Amino acid sequence: MIRIENLSKTFTLHNQGGAVIEVLTGAHLHVRPGECVALTGASGAGKSTLMRLIYGNYRAASGSLKIAGTDIVTASPRDILKLRRETLGYVSQFLRVVPRVPTRDVVAEPLVALGTPRAEARARAEALLSRLNLPEPLWDLSPTTFSGGEQQRVNIARGFVHPYPALLLDEPTASLDAANRDVVVSLIEEARDRGAGIVGIFHDAEARGRVATREVDVRDFAPEQAA
Repeated sequence: MIRIENLSKTFTLHNQGGAVIEVLTGAHLHVRPGECVALTGASGAGKSTLMRLIYGNYRAASGSLKIAGTDIVTASPRDILKLRRETLGYVSQFLRVVPRVPTRDVVAEPLVALGTPRAEARARAEALLSRLNLPEPLWDLSPTTFSGGEQQRVNIARGFVHPYPALLLDEPTASLDAANRDVVVSLIEEARDRGAGIVGIFHDAEARGRVATREVDVRDFAPEQAA
């Protein structure tokens, strides 16, 4: 589902004389359907950079990065957007939405974009919001005013409302209490067991132990001078 070969990434610091920082080099990672790979390594090792490369927010310097056969490194913006709409879901740590859009519509939007009738999309969104213990009186309000934990649950509902074949999870249990963490872990287990290929960052060791089928230390992809 996700196949990374000899991937490298550099950043050019234009405000510091054009200095080039090599972050990842020679990265290899294969994620099969039904696998949940947890990225590990100290802060700054490149976990988030690798996730953003997979999602297409960053452009790799070299190598290939294929999601369901589409190479993100050479794909057009149109192809990347199509991949995100149909195949590749992403639960980030931060909720970014258009202000004043009701929560139920924020969660339902990925389904509506795929052509699901709005009533059906809203019903599926409401079922997830209920499962994630978000009170019904909040469903018609914009999530921009919610607490951090409530926003995280909206983010999770939006990321799981469509059965994406591939999923990226960036600290999905952050800001959650124990009860809601268990709900999220169950959602991840269900996605994995239905065959999704998952890559995640889990600082919560207990959650990582439940969902991960294996771990990959991104320090293995560090440039030699930084290893």
